[in-house]
Amino acid sequence: MRNARRTTTALASAGVLALTLTACASDSETTEETTGDTDAGGAEQSEPITIGVHSGWEEGIAVSHLWKHILEGEGYEVEMESADAGIVFTGLSEGDFDVNFDTWLPLTHASYMEQYGDSLEDLGAWLDDAPLTIAVNEDSPITSLDELAEYADEFDNRIVGIESGAGLTAITQDEVIPTYGLEEMEFLVSSTPAMLTELQAATDAGENIVVTLWRPHWAYDAYPIRDLEDPENALGDADSIHSYAHEDFSAEYPQVAEWISGFRMDSDQLHALENIMFNEMEGEDNDAAVEQWLEENPDYVDSIVSGS
Repeated sequence: MRNARRTTTALASAGVLALTLTACASDSETTEETTGDTDAGGAEQSEPITIGVHSGWEEGIAVSHLWKHILEGEGYEVEMESADAGIVFTGLSEGDFDVNFDTWLPLTHASYMEQYGDSLEDLGAWLDDAPLTIAVNEDSPITSLDELAEYADEFDNRIVGIESGAGLTAITQDEVIPTYGLEEMEFLVSSTPAMLTELQAATDAGENIVVTLWRPHWAYDAYPIRDLEDPENALGDADSIHSYAHEDFSAEYPQVAEWISGFRMDSDQLHALENIMFNEMEGEDNDAAVEQWLEENPDYVDSIVSGS
């Protein structure tokens, strides 16, 4: 049982001890009968399934809302909470969150796996070939990271980053910047929405900009940008995106764990969902975006819950 979300209540009354014990025994029998299967279509679910979402990571936001729709359709109660990656992985390890759909391995979130991996369960990768990138406007004067230091002035001596707790931020600080001699450039650690705002403003104005990014991401469809080559492989090889849960999840929700383990989504499907969610609807109604996408992909949910 998850120690952070399981409590016991002690009942004590000297005058009615026998009655209390009898009632407890009766209640225990009833509880065993009615809650023995916590995964029976969600009907006997004692607590909501809580999805931890990395703040600002659009693919995780999109897929988490998709799974909220799927699970609620199968009778489960679902809650979602957004936080920096470090908080999400800490919460998963302590049982405060049940599942996360945005764990990038083997590189981006490796440090969190080293710290918390023994308390987590890998439910499998749902998308392969997810590289970290450094992107620039497509008409910028350079094509490779090994040219960036020389042309730093063209980019206002700035690299625009995302959240401080992101693995991409750590890799940029610890690997990319020293590898390519970019210490004289300001590495602006901000947030994903702030980075995207600057990216849109620069490309709209025809100005040069360099940002930390990743694939798959809807920004590649929305803005005229391209990746810089990484000849030293400082960003590492492409990751896969995994679903991770706390260590007791499969025991508590075997049916849900089976569905998630079989979950797959390709880049085209994800980009289409993200485009509806973040471009057409501007992130204002993510549940409605999922419903619209599913209208265009009517067999998708059935392929997951039926295993076909």
